[in-house]
Amino acid sequence: MASEIHMPAPVCLIENTEGQLVANQEALEILSATKNPLVVVAIVGLYRTGKSYLMNKLAGKNKGFSLGSTVQSHTKGIWMWCVPHPKKPDHTLVLLDTEGLGDVEKGDNQNDSWIFALAILLSSTFVYNSMGTINQQAMDQLHYVTELSDRIRAKSSPNSNGIEDSADFVSFFPDFVWTLRDFSLELEADGLPITADEYLENSLKLKQGTTQSDQNFNLPRLCIRKFFPKKKCFIFDRPTHRKKLGQLETLHDNDLDPEFVQQASAFCSYIFKNSKTKTLSGGIKVNGPRLEKLVQTYVDAISRGDLPCMENAILALAQIENAAAVQKAIAHYDQQMGQMLQLPTETLQELLNLHRACEKEAIELFMRNSFKDIDHLCQKDLAAQLEKKRDDFCKQNVQASTDRCSDLLKDIFSPLEEAVKQGVYSKPGGYRLLIQKIQELKTKYLQQPNKGIQAEEVLQEYLKSKESVTDAILQTDQTLTEKEKEIEVERVKAESAQAAAKVLEEMHIKNQQLMEQKERSHQEHVRQLTEKMERDRVQWLDEQERILAFKLQEQARLLKEGFQNESKRLHTEIQNIQKSMEKPKKTCFLS
Repeated sequence: MASEIHMPAPVCLIENTEGQLVANQEALEILSATKNPLVVVAIVGLYRTGKSYLMNKLAGKNKGFSLGSTVQSHTKGIWMWCVPHPKKPDHTLVLLDTEGLGDVEKGDNQNDSWIFALAILLSSTFVYNSMGTINQQAMDQLHYVTELSDRIRAKSSPNSNGIEDSADFVSFFPDFVWTLRDFSLELEADGLPITADEYLENSLKLKQGTTQSDQNFNLPRLCIRKFFPKKKCFIFDRPTHRKKLGQLETLHDNDLDPEFVQQASAFCSYIFKNSKTKTLSGGIKVNGPRLEKLVQTYVDAISRGDLPCMENAILALAQIENAAAVQKAIAHYDQQMGQMLQLPTETLQELLNLHRACEKEAIELFMRNSFKDIDHLCQKDLAAQLEKKRDDFCKQNVQASTDRCSDLLKDIFSPLEEAVKQGVYSKPGGYRLLIQKIQELKTKYLQQPNKGIQAEEVLQEYLKSKESVTDAILQTDQTLTEKEKEIEVERVKAESAQAAAKVLEEMHIKNQQLMEQKERSHQEHVRQLTEKMERDRVQWLDEQERILAFKLQEQARLLKEGFQNESKRLHTEIQNIQKSMEKPKKTCFLS
């Protein structure tokens, strides 16, 4: 079961000190220890609009994120609270409360734009909190959404004209929730009741016209429509009398307006049920360490004066995780081989079969833990390491067999060697007795178990080393005629040549087995890579289908509203998506 972090209170994730954004090490360490998949909910809005209260409700607490009760902004930077997800087992709910936008004390709204952009980049659900109704003032205050394409890059290299399609952003961006506080209007249109969602959709309708005023009116609405496929709206009555707003942390639900309590409950239920796990392009689910790396990458880019690039952040994350995936796979291989391998093996094939089984598991483990492995560099590294491991085990197997056989020969033949030294066979008829004894001891040796793959080669090397001794005894045996001695010499030569040929044949078979195993290893890498790429492609196509459906729906809406130019622009994006979906992705894994 994945780890679960229990934080008694929020901590600052990104500090905003004198206009500089800095990631807080304590918060990063908390994320590093949070292995669960994350559902990340960020809230953004003007200062003193009650953002922190909603986040405390999501945490199931009255206190936590600072509420404050004055016209000063209390939250500075971005604060984080990790709590167990109330509806999704083995998931962590990460709540991000941001400093109020538009604080007059800051004077410069540059940091507001970065806070807004970071909240978008880090969350899976983005909550925009404002007071009152959705009117032009509310839209003007949401001007940060019109700056997103100037603050964030989706890809490291835009298309040929230097412009990024909104589709590039849609695949990364979170769901959008607009919470309207102290809402006092009746929800109706043309005299008929409407839902909060319908109210939001009506508020996002564009205005016909080409004046600057018309363009200013349409721009934030277009941005919300093109960046956020999934949109939701909640309205809230005032929670209590104005004089009691500063006491919200101490008030119980029965002290608050019943309508507000019900509305807050509906908001929390929706977030718990519908907020998705934070997922990167390609279906990569974000856990604590991954979010930690994203925070560092984005904040570092802003500190350098660069634009945070989502694609670069994912690639940087992939480099770290893929290298770790290689080490994890190698560790698993080592563990399995260490548990199951007993050296020496009787045959080389026995070792290779075990290697192949452990290698297959190691590759599967790597595939599960890796992503965005550009040019398959990490997989090639894994393949090279596994090949070296195999060769090392083969060398160890040869050495273990050689040592075992040498010890056996020493134990079995040492009495005979001693007898030869003492001259037992230096007598008439001694040669035949010696040959008979050698055959007996060879049979005994060959019957011994667990000799391994060097049994024949070590035996022949031993016998060859003793040829001068047996030849000397042959030449001094007076019971043999010269002709018999010549025949015996030829017999020994033929037997030695036959044994050498057998050893060469065994070596050829071993080499052939190694070559076949190398090819099987390559094919296993290709097979698993192909399967992974197909899974990734299916997932990517699903993602593109979702974006395409959203774009087609938006295009139809623009045509219905009479906005031909915007519809043509979307048509170009739709064509680009369709073309990209037609291109087959090739598998290329070179050994």
